[in-house]
Amino acid sequence: MSLIATFTLGAPTAGSAEPKPTEAKLRAELAKLGKKVDSLIEAYAAKRESLKKAQKAEAVAKQNLARAEDLYARAEKQVDSIVQLRYQSSTGGLPALLFADDMGGAAVMEQLTAQQSAHLQGFAESLERRKRATETAAKLTDDIGKEAREMQTQRDEVEDVIKDIKNKLDQLAPVGSGRRADGSWAPQLPTGADNITDRTRIMREAVKRRFDLPYSVGCYRSANDGGEHPLGRACDFMMSTGGTMPSAANLRLGDEIAAWAIKNKAKLGVKYVIWRQRINHGSGWRTMSNRGGITANHYDHPHISMY
Repeated sequence: MSLIATFTLGAPTAGSAEPKPTEAKLRAELAKLGKKVDSLIEAYAAKRESLKKAQKAEAVAKQNLARAEDLYARAEKQVDSIVQLRYQSSTGGLPALLFADDMGGAAVMEQLTAQQSAHLQGFAESLERRKRATETAAKLTDDIGKEAREMQTQRDEVEDVIKDIKNKLDQLAPVGSGRRADGSWAPQLPTGADNITDRTRIMREAVKRRFDLPYSVGCYRSANDGGEHPLGRACDFMMSTGGTMPSAANLRLGDEIAAWAIKNKAKLGVKYVIWRQRINHGSGWRTMSNRGGITANHYDHPHISMY
């Protein structure tokens, strides 16, 4: 059964509208699927390691088989040569002189032929064993390869469902407070112990629910730098600490947060987003001037400003 079918949420029944999944249910499904993806990735990696070993064993078996076939071919030639000499000894000529009766030639020939035939039989048995080993190794390689591909397919299916759930979660993004009928935003004063506007607080909590944030979130600060922080209308979502560049995973997370904020700009009341020395007011990214550092250039945190 397809994992897509297994994890489809809110399937409608006959004569009923599709129920709208709750945020709690979506997040529970997302957490469960995230664990499943991790499990599939771990199993896929293990299968890839097994595949490497099987491929190596197959290559060694093929080399051994090639050597065995060569030895068998040479031994077969030796036996053929002895048989030919024996034939010639019975028809006269030099072989007949070499293997005359008074020299015990016939007995020697019989003994050589028997010995070579025994060697040939041994080579044949070894050859058969190596053929079977090669076939077994090749089958193992094929089976493991198929299993790895199946796991990759399952992983792709689960990740498709995760994307669907994230899209549903995005549809549940809250509407910022103070939005007028014409879509503009009423001014708000900072409130509460965190000294930020209600609209900023709604955005911050929505981001915290939507993403697994690795570090702190900084919003209000008193220094008047010409931005929205001292007005309680901006938050920085840290992707690293100490002014260092984030890891590759956290850079991707910052990309996701920035894209999510732009996507939900009209709903939340986002004024602009700054991330990785670029600014976006909703009409695309524009490069900013160099401010001289990782933090100053917003490489270690997406900055979200609100109306």
